[in-house]
Amino acid sequence: MATTVILGGGVGGLVTANTLRRRLDPKHRIVLVDKSPRHVFTPSFLWMMLGWREPQAISRDLGRLSRKGIEVVQEEILEIDPARRRVKTAGREIVADYLVISLGAEAWPGAVPGLAEAGSNLYDLDGTLRLRDALAEFRGGRIAVLIAGVPFKCPAAPYEAAMLIEASLRHRGLRERSHVDLYTPETLPMPVAGKALGEALKGMVEGKGIGFHPQHKLADLEPGRRELSFANGVKAGYDLLVVVPPHRCPPVVKQAGLTGEAGWVPVDKGTLATSHERVLAIGDVTAIKLPVGLMLPKAGVFAHAEAEVVAHNIAAELTGRGASTAFDGVGYCFVEMGDGVAAYAKGNFYAEPAPAITLRSPSRLWHWGKLYLEKWWLRRWF
Repeated sequence: MATTVILGGGVGGLVTANTLRRRLDPKHRIVLVDKSPRHVFTPSFLWMMLGWREPQAISRDLGRLSRKGIEVVQEEILEIDPARRRVKTAGREIVADYLVISLGAEAWPGAVPGLAEAGSNLYDLDGTLRLRDALAEFRGGRIAVLIAGVPFKCPAAPYEAAMLIEASLRHRGLRERSHVDLYTPETLPMPVAGKALGEALKGMVEGKGIGFHPQHKLADLEPGRRELSFANGVKAGYDLLVVVPPHRCPPVVKQAGLTGEAGWVPVDKGTLATSHERVLAIGDVTAIKLPVGLMLPKAGVFAHAEAEVVAHNIAAELTGRGASTAFDGVGYCFVEMGDGVAAYAKGNFYAEPAPAITLRSPSRLWHWGKLYLEKWWLRRWF
């Protein structure tokens, strides 16, 4: 009997646990550890922001996995010992034959004094609900969508948020008395995907009358004055602030000595192996350098694909059946634009000399595709 311990009940952890359970004999133990009792489908935060979803519609109880023979430990992870593959939680210690770290990237508003109080965190359930209420009460003025640091999860999300907010204001008859601006330290949207895609996404944003302000790195903010200050000397006021906070690797992972120079966990780009035997890391917690010199974006689609690779390879080792496989760097992204329309991008981020990404023209088809993905996801894994 082997024990596989999976840290994190997000996309990567959920797919790893389910895939392993389907491929392994019941004698093999699978343990999923997460301090939260529920899995939340975070891509739907954008719809919840506009009042189109309630939390219960896009979340599921992780405890339901026990019916499949997956042990769920709902406790905070206090310590990870990768050399011994030992995990200490608030209530127990677990020793693993295989350890899979899928703890994601942690939104960190506290990195900028006053940021948590000044704006609504687009990457947090409570923050999204506060933003929903603030948008419902908004009657006109300046809305700023602020990317406060890089890297961040789901690189298209702030651009989608700006376009969805613009469409909502228009439908409510508030567009003429409102301004929507997006501030980012990036040179273009989603720079790792290449200049052509970045220019196309910039055109979508600006085509809706949204101000796009690149190379604006946040230096300071004054919540009382509702003013942002940037490293380039520009100051900007706002009436409503939508925040993409800085992100960091979870401290418990850093304390385990698993992070590299970039502050994230370096892994083999194909197998997702770390420098420790039978310790693997997947998803947003990792750092994978691409041939172009930039890092693989932090997005759920990559966590999903990496989880399938890791689960396949662990099962192959334990059963002696099937050849090992490797993550190929292929990913996709829906880009919601409002008015029931979305664009769709897909490509190979491992391509040389640079990622080969294709952007499909906006249409209702891609919006329906994202709707289907939400329903499929919550059915598939629970």
